[in-house]
Amino acid sequence: MAKTVELDHFDHALLREVQVDNQTPARVLAERVGLSQSAVLRRLRRLRAERVITADISVVSPEVLGVPVTIHVLVRIDQGSRTYGAFARKLKRRPEVKQASYVTGGADFVLRLQVESMAAYAEFAREVFHEDETVSEYHTYVAMQEVIGPTARK
Repeated sequence: MAKTVELDHFDHALLREVQVDNQTPARVLAERVGLSQSAVLRRLRRLRAERVITADISVVSPEVLGVPVTIHVLVRIDQGSRTYGAFARKLKRRPEVKQASYVTGGADFVLRLQVESMAAYAEFAREVFHEDETVSEYHTYVAMQEVIGPTARK
């Protein structure tokens, strides 16, 4: 979002609601936030047009897709903007990578992967980390359970 967008308490209330379930009908949203259905629809159109709402997505069960293992990886690579760019391009080609952030601190990248098994992760690690001389180290964290997030157990 390049520009500052003015948001009032109704906008904030709508945003809280659609972050939980963006398929909530406008009439239900209207009741929850204290606006008319048409006002809710106008505001949602504006929030999308102004790129406050940047995407409407569906969160699909990783188990159903056959990739039940969530792995977070902290990756440190050799310094240099060309190295970072090349590594980021490589990550974009890997379907296992569901999220990747270039970060500050003790790592250069934080990755979230979805894989079918630990054996699949071992193969990924060999191909992406071990065979890349720019990767100086990586630390793997296997998620045991999502506590907060769209697939957390209620």
